[in-house]
Amino acid sequence: LHDVACAVILLVYMAIRGRLKDTWAALRTRPGKSVIVAALLGGPIGMSGYLIAIDNIGPGLTAIISTFYPALGTLLAFALLKERMAPRQIVALLVALGAIVVTGLSATSDPVKDGNAILGIIGALACVIGWGSEAVILTWGMRDEAVDNEVALQIRETTSAVVYLFVVAPIASVFGFTLHSLAHLSAGVVALAGLAGTASYLFYYKALSAIGASRGMALNISYSAWAIIFALVLQGTIPTPMQVLCCVIILVGTVLAATSNWGDLLPKRSEKVSTSQA
Repeated sequence: LHDVACAVILLVYMAIRGRLKDTWAALRTRPGKSVIVAALLGGPIGMSGYLIAIDNIGPGLTAIISTFYPALGTLLAFALLKERMAPRQIVALLVALGAIVVTGLSATSDPVKDGNAILGIIGALACVIGWGSEAVILTWGMRDEAVDNEVALQIRETTSAVVYLFVVAPIASVFGFTLHSLAHLSAGVVALAGLAGTASYLFYYKALSAIGASRGMALNISYSAWAIIFALVLQGTIPTPMQVLCCVIILVGTVLAATSNWGDLLPKRSEKVSTSQA
C-alpha cells in the first residue's frame, strides 16, 4: 500500500507540474529502463526479502544484516561508477554501521518460533543486494539529463506498485486483504506515510544524483538514529544511554562518511582585513 500511495501521489504531482511527458520519454531510453531494474531490486525483491527475514529470524537480526547494504553499495559504486571514498570516510561509515548493529542488538528478541533460519538469512541478503544495487543503478541512470530525481522516482514507485499489486500480492494470497484494507481508516494512515515517503525519496534521489551513491547511502542510514529521536519526541519513548550514544555516533559517522573534506564542517574564520593609514 505504501508504494501504491507513493505512485498515486507522484502521478498527481507530475501531472500538476506538466511532467508526465518527461517520464514517458525517459522510459524509452536506456537509463530510464535501468530505473525499472533498480525499482525491482529495491522494491519487490529487496523489501520482500526484508519481510521474509523478519518472519523467519526476527526484526532485530534482520535490521542488523540489512544495515550493511551501504557497504555493498559502496563497493559496487567503486567498481561500476568509479566513485572514490577516502580511507577516513570508509572508517567513519564502518563506525556508523557498528553503532547501528549495537542498536539492532538491543532490539533483538527471542528466535522466531517455527522460523526457517536459512530462509531468513537468504531473505536478509536479498535485501542487502537489492537495496545496495538499487542506489548504484539509480545513480547511473540519473547521470542522463532525461532522467532527473523526480522522473526516476515516478518510474521507480509506479513499477514497484504495479509489481506488488499484480504479482507479489496474488502470489502471497493477500490481494483481497489489500483491497479490503483500502476501505478502512488505516488506509488514510498509509496515504500519509506515502506522502512522507514520497518527500523523503525525492530528497534521497536528489542526493544520489548530486553527491553519488556511496555518500548518499551513507547519509541515508542515519534514519535509524532519527527513529530514536522521533520515538522520543512523538511517542515519549525514553532511549537508553547506549541508544543515545549510538544515535550520536550514527549521526556523526554518517556525516563524516559523506564529507570528502572534513575541514568543510568546521566554521570558517573570518579574515581580518587590515587597512593601512596613509
